Amino acid sequence: MAPAFVVGASVTARRFGPRVGGLVGGLPVVGGPILLVLAIVHDAPFARHAASASLLGLISLAAFASTYGAVAVRRAWPVALLAAWAAFALGTLAFAGLTRVVDVPPTVALLAACASFPLAARALPEVAAPSSAPPPTPPAWDLPVRAACAAVLVLAVTGISAAVGSRVSGLIAPAPIITSILAAFTQAQAGAPTAVALLRGMLSGFFAFAAFCWTAAVLLAHVPTSVAFALAALVALVVGALRTLAAGRA
Repeated sequence: MAPAFVVGASVTARRFGPRVGGLVGGLPVVGGPILLVLAIVHDAPFARHAASASLLGLISLAAFASTYGAVAVRRAWPVALLAAWAAFALGTLAFAGLTRVVDVPPTVALLAACASFPLAARALPEVAAPSSAPPPTPPAWDLPVRAACAAVLVLAVTGISAAVGSRVSGLIAPAPIITSILAAFTQAQAGAPTAVALLRGMLSGFFAFAAFCWTAAVLLAHVPTSVAFALAALVALVVGALRTLAAGRA
């Protein structure tokens, strides 16, 4: 699923611009399936705790986006990617320590996550608007390589999740898989300003991701797993559509 979503978000960005592509890439198209797999492999309580922790993981994901944008305007994509992953890792370690001593309710975590997205967007550097000229045609290997990168990263994240508890699994479920691939390829092919525009769109799309995690965390205690995840996906789609419409009017 993850490679297909990466290809879809990449094609959307090419067709409708980096902002809309970022909004699509911000949907829970990888983190959501990871949480569903955790529910199937373990049980609903495990998935409920993981979904709640994922809301804190989204704060680390926002830190990834703002760090990548800040570094990308000065350095090449490998340096920006390394710095951004370091920011995500530090956030994950901090929240892993926090959740050992404090049980953060899903609604509190939701509010914290939603507050982090505009803060991260504000921290992104102000850059010139991306060129309106169509970017160079990507090579034939571009989409297959993006898909392969997504598969490798998802296997790595899910492999780690199998060896840790529900809280840490949730913290790493929003790992910047699509964010890494879209940002790095965009910077390499279209430049840092376009990558920053993409990241702004993704930060806006993360509201849908947060809505998904909160809905799943709340409903898994009351309804069957399939119903909880179906409703969470529906809520995420509605929030994502509203954010896309708001971006179109902006």
